[in-house]
Amino acid sequence: MIMHELINYETLRVLWWGLLGVLLIAFALTDGFDMGVGALLPFVAKTDLERRVVINTVGPVWEGNQVWFILGGGAIFAAWPPLYAVAFSGLYLAMFMILAALIVRPVAFKYRSKREDPKWRTRWDWALFAGGAVPALLFGVAVGNVLLGVPFRLTQDLLSIYEGGMIMKLVGLLRPFALLAGVVSFSMLLMHGAAWLTLKTEGRVQQRARSIGVKAGMIAAAGYALAGLWLAVGVDGYSFVNEVALDGPSNPLFNEVAREGSWLSAYAERPWIAIAPIMGFVGIALAVLGLKAGREVSTLLWSKMGILGIVSSVGLTMFPFILPSSIDPTSSLTVWDASSSHLTLFVMLICTAIFLPLILMYTAWVYRVLWGKVTEDDVNENAETLY
Repeated sequence: MIMHELINYETLRVLWWGLLGVLLIAFALTDGFDMGVGALLPFVAKTDLERRVVINTVGPVWEGNQVWFILGGGAIFAAWPPLYAVAFSGLYLAMFMILAALIVRPVAFKYRSKREDPKWRTRWDWALFAGGAVPALLFGVAVGNVLLGVPFRLTQDLLSIYEGGMIMKLVGLLRPFALLAGVVSFSMLLMHGAAWLTLKTEGRVQQRARSIGVKAGMIAAAGYALAGLWLAVGVDGYSFVNEVALDGPSNPLFNEVAREGSWLSAYAERPWIAIAPIMGFVGIALAVLGLKAGREVSTLLWSKMGILGIVSSVGLTMFPFILPSSIDPTSSLTVWDASSSHLTLFVMLICTAIFLPLILMYTAWVYRVLWGKVTEDDVNENAETLY
């Protein structure tokens, strides 16, 4: 027996769909609070010293947290090449804006405190705001567009075609439902950032973070509920017309897809997936209550549960679709027809089984070493070495 046949192709496809979800959720749980803290910076910290405290709550960990984003992008490239090609070609300008914001963030971290000029530092503070707010918003807009369907079609050679110029492609993403998804994402990560600041700071910064976090959590919960209702009555789902070969070739055009019904029909077919939105609502509700009550560790954990539920609910609702086409449903990419080869997925799984536990152990060790609050005294005593 050839070794990679120890795990059948269908199982490997599902495993890599799940692993991609794990990587993206890990990014939201870790770098999510970095983005939230950046977006909160101008509003929770009023003095230069307070802003340095806020910045240094994420300063030692943001680089490690961003590794999950790189791993997610690498997994898409290697395990789901058509998804990578279609998404990054059609959503190029939006992706560029996200990457530009993520590039500005480390520059702001490094340069912000190099000069004592208040105007200099204020400019970099707003750069940190953009580095957190822009990705937090646009990631949600992207998810909203995936649920609506992206306007692309595949040629017989599997070349993806998008209509319109680059600017119009970007403007076309700003559909009402997608903007609502962006609001949910932005407010959810603001709440997450506030939960992190509640854990890592004290005094007035902590109080302001709690106040904003409560409001952000309530907006996230309301927006998530509205998005669910909108999906039920205003957004068409996708389904296969023909019987699909779960271990067939990676060619979406071999399957026939129709745009009909509702995405939420998945909950009738697989009732167990309702655990995801339940976790989303319960996690946000308990995080908001924790912020109000002044709890710290548990608040961050509940916030993480809320994000886990919300993000996973999208993937579970759409399964097996990963990128539907709004203009040619048959071109839609699914778990069963958009993956790499059987051998490639198997080799990647072995590598992941070796290296992912090492990454998790190292990450846990870093957070253990860096546990504790960042205070104004810490910043004053280490003014030359801290951000």
